[in-house]
Amino acid sequence: MNIKWIALGSMTVATAAMLAGCGGQEKQAEQKLPDKIVIGLDDNFPPMGFRDDNGELVGFDIDLAKEAGKRLGIPVEFKPIDWDSKEAALKSKQVDMLWNGLTITEDRGKQIAFSKPYLNNAQILVVRADSPITDRAGLAGKIIGTQEGSSSVEALDKQVDFKNSLQDVKKYGDFVAAFMDLEVGRTDGLLVDSVVGRYYMSKKPGKFKVIDDKMGDEQYGIGMRKEDTLLQEKLNGVLKDMSADGTMTKLSQKWFNDDITIKVQ
Repeated sequence: MNIKWIALGSMTVATAAMLAGCGGQEKQAEQKLPDKIVIGLDDNFPPMGFRDDNGELVGFDIDLAKEAGKRLGIPVEFKPIDWDSKEAALKSKQVDMLWNGLTITEDRGKQIAFSKPYLNNAQILVVRADSPITDRAGLAGKIIGTQEGSSSVEALDKQVDFKNSLQDVKKYGDFVAAFMDLEVGRTDGLLVDSVVGRYYMSKKPGKFKVIDDKMGDEQYGIGMRKEDTLLQEKLNGVLKDMSADGTMTKLSQKWFNDDITIKVQ
């Protein structure tokens, strides 16, 4: 082949790559941070985000989001949404972020962008304290509950044999309602985020017990629209700073009596 044509082809490819890179930089440069960040959440998801006795929104993620907003110089507004339709609320711009114990999953990553992970989580199986059931095998032919649209549903789908052994899976709008049904005997067990489950159980000592804490390890992140790359970059920088200066650890100790945060790089 003519060497001149090879050289010309190489130059064309290099030029195209440079232009593509510049285009991506220009696209981000054209973006502007919003004047206000509307955060979508499930407001009955303790201790991440929930209503206190006065009806005020409180929780680990509430505190973290407020601090992030201060550091970004952008006010934040919290908007309760149907958690089962959270991706649709984000894409339609009803909200700008999903920040409420949102597990990073491969399926969700196809639809939305995530911040860097900041908190460890796991899926656990819970039964009533007086239940004779001691492991997941004991739930064969029984009814368990979980939250519609939660990562617990995805975790259960991966445990094919266990799921097929169940009589039924009841899905609730939130985990608090699911715990209430478990307590009164409408279900036999509950698959729930460890962070939420253990917090709820701590408020009702002696009512429940964990029979399996190996249903899946997870990490929490903040969800954004894929095109909001500037906001994603700025938020990651703030999370890194809050991880480095001990702010995340302090908030984790406040809400969990332990540091379960991830060092954000």
